[in-house]
Amino acid sequence: MTEKKIMNRWSVVFGAIVIQLCLGAIYAWSVFTKPLVEAGWTKTQTQAVFAAGLALFAIVMVIAGRLMPKIGPRKLAMSGGVVLGLGYLLAGLFGGTNFWLIFLFVGIIGGSGIGLAYVVPIAVGMRWFPDKKGLITGLAVAGFGFGAMLWVKLAGAWGNFITSYGLSKTFSIYGIVFFLAVLLGSIWMVFPPKDWKPKGWVPTEAEKKVDDSKLQLKSGQMLKTPQYYMILLTFVFGASAGLMSIGLMKLFPMQALMAAGISEVAASGIAGTAMAVFFSLANGLGRIAWGAISDKLGRKTSIIIMMLTQGIFVILFQWIAGTPALLYIGAALIGFNFGGNFSLFPTITAETFGTKYIGQNYGWVFLAYGVGGIFGPILGGKLGDMGNFSLAFIICGVLCIVAAGIISRVKPPKQIA
Repeated sequence: MTEKKIMNRWSVVFGAIVIQLCLGAIYAWSVFTKPLVEAGWTKTQTQAVFAAGLALFAIVMVIAGRLMPKIGPRKLAMSGGVVLGLGYLLAGLFGGTNFWLIFLFVGIIGGSGIGLAYVVPIAVGMRWFPDKKGLITGLAVAGFGFGAMLWVKLAGAWGNFITSYGLSKTFSIYGIVFFLAVLLGSIWMVFPPKDWKPKGWVPTEAEKKVDDSKLQLKSGQMLKTPQYYMILLTFVFGASAGLMSIGLMKLFPMQALMAAGISEVAASGIAGTAMAVFFSLANGLGRIAWGAISDKLGRKTSIIIMMLTQGIFVILFQWIAGTPALLYIGAALIGFNFGGNFSLFPTITAETFGTKYIGQNYGWVFLAYGVGGIFGPILGGKLGDMGNFSLAFIICGVLCIVAAGIISRVKPPKQIA
């Protein structure tokens, strides 16, 4: 095959961002929570849908990793778009404000669609960019973070979808858009030819060591190592803090702002901006920035710094959320660090267990996201119903600091079982 016949590898990044913009819809869930609470839902119920989506996202991703070698990345991504789009469309057609139907269509089916497609851009991107793993992984998942801003703003201030069309039609519109856009991005989701390398790229000694065939652990081998469980637990704690913050980014700041004397209408707008603009933009930028930083500092050092600072930011958030300027800063800092999880954990997984089976192995590591997606939001919702949001932020912040200590002990496996 001649060089001219090989696809431009940057088109993979474009396709990945298009796909991830749609998958990031799960982070826009907070825009639906207020009208659902007004329709009679409890805070815990709003977080239950969010938690279900996150859990199915993580569980199905394990299955997706096993399917990829069999059906290929393009078909896998397309199937994710079909399932995701169908879930939201059904929620619009039949869900209304019924808790169990929304739980099924958005939480279970929608979350499953995200899980099918999510791993594809990461695995494909690493194959095309062995010279820039951190940066490209960050770019590949940046759309996931930016997607929250897009879908929140379209439902609210930019498009006024919820006000103009209602919840049901908004779900339906989103479902159709997700289906079409993911199919478009899937066009470029193909692996490079066997033994292909970027022109002029010479791997460093560290990269050669990572790519050594002896370090290519399959999932069964990886699951026998203590390193896997240390990485998993670190990710659980980081995900719990970020996802708890996302789930409460509308409800808690509104309460804090109103307690400070700000009207409900103004508080709603300020809290919405904190989530849809500051958190979401920083979340997307954090994925790119932490990926690039880790190419320089190393994956483990970067995760230690990220977790330590996240712990501090999350603990402080309870005291600053009632002041608009500080709320925006806090939302941006938490979002920036949270985004880093999604560029740092795929790359530390690849560097610890090898790149050959990253599609399958990262699915197992990403189960941490599902655990965090249940623990963090439900903890926040339960304590919110009890009138004690502060304790949720303290618990999750402390766990992030503990996570920094855990990841500092991770070393590459010495032997293959």
